[in-house]
Amino acid sequence: MLDSPPAPRVASKGMEPAASAAAVPVRFETDPARYVHWRLEIDPPLGRLVMDVKEDRPLRGDYPLKLNSYDLGVDLELADAVLRLRFEHPEVRAVVVTSGRDRVFSSGANIYMLGSSTHSFKVNFCKYTNETRLAIEDASAHSGLKFLAAVNGACAGGGYELALACDEILLVDDASSAVSLPEVPLLGVLPGTGGLTRVVDKRKVRRDLADVFASLGEGVKGKRAVQWRLVDETAPLSKFAARTEERARALAALGPEKAGPGIALAPLGGTWREDGLDHRYVTLRLDAAERTARLTILGPEGDEPVTAAAMRARGSDLWALRAFRELDDALLDLRFNRPEIGVVVVQTRGEAARVLAVDAALEAAKDDWFVSEVRHHVKRVLKRLDLTARTFLAVIDEGSCFAGSLFELALAADRAYMLAAQNGPRVTASAMNLGPLPMSNGLSRLATRFLGGGLDALEPGRAYDAEEALAAGLVTFAPDEIDWEDEVRLAVEERASVSPDALTGMEANLRFAGPETMETKIFGRLSAWQNWIFQRPNAVGEKGALTLYGKPERARFTWTRT
Repeated sequence: MLDSPPAPRVASKGMEPAASAAAVPVRFETDPARYVHWRLEIDPPLGRLVMDVKEDRPLRGDYPLKLNSYDLGVDLELADAVLRLRFEHPEVRAVVVTSGRDRVFSSGANIYMLGSSTHSFKVNFCKYTNETRLAIEDASAHSGLKFLAAVNGACAGGGYELALACDEILLVDDASSAVSLPEVPLLGVLPGTGGLTRVVDKRKVRRDLADVFASLGEGVKGKRAVQWRLVDETAPLSKFAARTEERARALAALGPEKAGPGIALAPLGGTWREDGLDHRYVTLRLDAAERTARLTILGPEGDEPVTAAAMRARGSDLWALRAFRELDDALLDLRFNRPEIGVVVVQTRGEAARVLAVDAALEAAKDDWFVSEVRHHVKRVLKRLDLTARTFLAVIDEGSCFAGSLFELALAADRAYMLAAQNGPRVTASAMNLGPLPMSNGLSRLATRFLGGGLDALEPGRAYDAEEALAAGLVTFAPDEIDWEDEVRLAVEERASVSPDALTGMEANLRFAGPETMETKIFGRLSAWQNWIFQRPNAVGEKGALTLYGKPERARFTWTRT
């Protein structure tokens, strides 16, 4: 584990005591033995994820987690469980997501946590929760791992959004349990983790019915919930357990059988500190005064396995898996623990040939379940980068290995600067750049870059020098050795001086050119909704609905439509 006490929610060893709870760094590694709020039960071909939130164990602060409400700590465990199901339990083909509480599935995100959090934390919390829900859907689409929400009680807000991420929703019909998205009438905000989008885009609920549903604080239950397509089925309490088992086994029958055993995800073993983060392949260095960071990713240290069997034998130490797990940790650290860092300079170091050899092996063995999971994990981490509200500037200089899967980092960056020098750096595309690692828009980063044409002229496997890469549209600028340091420095300084709010909006608009998908809708609307509604006095002002939640005083709204 990272150099921290054994819970994923406290400061690192050796760190000075935090001035406040908000200053305590969030750590993102955990494992089933340390779960506080979830139980992961395995009974092949089924798994069970049982939500049983401990009221007195919030991530930080002193808000109670009543009624299976969740905060970031609860979601960290869920994200870890989904990842471990994919890598460690290939024998599981369907997962029942349910509650360990009587008459309560989940009341959603904890309102007191949201009301007491900074704006940036609220937005990043919603973003992370979105990514966790999308990881469930990704597992269903690409791992054959199906999810059944066994809603055994009241299911509101983010709790219903969790159910929406599952393949099927079975609701107990006990005359009281309902599904609801009560954020608009009760809190003056919106369902921030894809609720409205999934209701109409995924479950195909009619717009007028969705309008009624999202306006009802008490929600919809029983036959009406089925008729409106809000759930797939209801079952009386006396038959609920049997029907859950029956539907879960039917879903499991749809999934492929995978040759085990599973691959244990070993702890990463890095070190967190105030000025950075150190892993084996990924380091993060901060310049807090300049509000900048340097993110460096190392290529393979030696020859990597080339057959599926050898890759499974290497397990979680496989470079492609470990390096991108470390990158994921660094991105989350930036989001939650380094809120004032605005510009991230991305560098790579190593031998391009070794990266390309890894890509070739991953492509050749892509039909193996473990190799497939590694490829999909790389994809999800790169999506996390796309969705991170920081400016990323790729710096391609001597010693770089921006090739194949690591070239994706340059393509994901907002700009790429490449040194033009004799015997200077090269960039190389591989098969991994041509489809296996799509963005949220469903296109590869190369296809997104070349919406206006030019992709057909690209030569995979060719090592492009700076001038060739510039002419081919693969990089933004290619300064020579005389201008290199000044141009990169000025770019970083200029970007760091611009309004972070404006940059977040601009980057979110520009990164997802091309087709709209449910995923881009969810995140695009999240950026607009949360960065606007969570700032408005009707929600978070002194008399706002979110501020006054749970108090006898009613919210007072400004009635101007904007």
